[in-house]
Amino acid sequence: MDDVWGRDLISDLPQSIIETILTKLPIRDAVRTSILSSKWRYKWATLTQLVFDDRFVTLSNDKEFVENNLVKFITSFLFLHDGPIHKFMLSTAYLQSSPEIDQWLLFLSRKGIKELVLELGGQEWFRAPCCLFSCQKLTGLELVRCELDPPLTFKGFSSLKYLNLQQVLIAPDAIESLISSCLLLESLTVSYFDSLALTIRAPNLKYLCLEGEFKDICLENTPRLVAISVAMYMTDDIAEHFEQSSGYNFDKFLGGVPCLERLIGHIYFTKYLSIGNDLGKLPITYHHLKIVELYQVSFEDMKEILVILRLIVNSPNLQELQISGSSNTTAAAEAPDLDFWEKRMPL
Repeated sequence: MDDVWGRDLISDLPQSIIETILTKLPIRDAVRTSILSSKWRYKWATLTQLVFDDRFVTLSNDKEFVENNLVKFITSFLFLHDGPIHKFMLSTAYLQSSPEIDQWLLFLSRKGIKELVLELGGQEWFRAPCCLFSCQKLTGLELVRCELDPPLTFKGFSSLKYLNLQQVLIAPDAIESLISSCLLLESLTVSYFDSLALTIRAPNLKYLCLEGEFKDICLENTPRLVAISVAMYMTDDIAEHFEQSSGYNFDKFLGGVPCLERLIGHIYFTKYLSIGNDLGKLPITYHHLKIVELYQVSFEDMKEILVILRLIVNSPNLQELQISGSSNTTAAAEAPDLDFWEKRMPL
């Protein structure tokens, strides 16, 4: 028993368990474990997953003091770090765009970074430096309130599987090129873009989430998609664009997703799908589609109802259907007889 009490059991733990313990702590507390024993003095410096969020912020009424404290702490931490860094997350409202962040990203690009999350506060949007595009081991990238301008020599992230872009300033052709050049991409989120016409080409994409003011959305070469969630916001300009559209939106968006299992549409999604509806038979049957959720459907619009019926008829294994109407449903009570389906929709 005396031998047990005399041993430093915590220092003899396997490195994998020590890292698990340290990653569960706020990063300042992880650094403080250096006082536990001489063996623990630099354990924190080998962490492969670094999360700098608001939990490690020293609060003060002096905003400049808080920001300077953050910059000094992160810079010192990275300077003393030893070994690879697989994940780096910087998510805080207390830090704005600064030259030091460019230096951190340059450092990370040489550390084999695999997952990168950047979400900064302040009025200025962070402009991602060119070194970001040299992080070819990235498997996950999440950018919030950033300005992105890929260099002409950029050929995509060869290992990227997860991409999340929220409030990102990027040219329409650049975002399409970014998506299509990431050949292993499996999950894509694009949120809070204004008046964007987007064509998505991603042969391995499985999960797609879109939210924002989209003028048009076209899915090309997305045969493996299994889950789609879309929320479309409408402006007067976009509404006018919809009215003048001559394309068949249903076919452009859902005509090439034979593996689809779950479809969620918010706000103007069914309106968008109804534009240019040719009422013809779909080129595919959704044998795998089991869940459909459609919100704020206009029941007084027969074209939107046709969209729903078209989905139902072409989804023989559908298990769950959830539909909610928009606030203006008074006209739906005066809808014409529903035998229009047999009259206008060939089966």
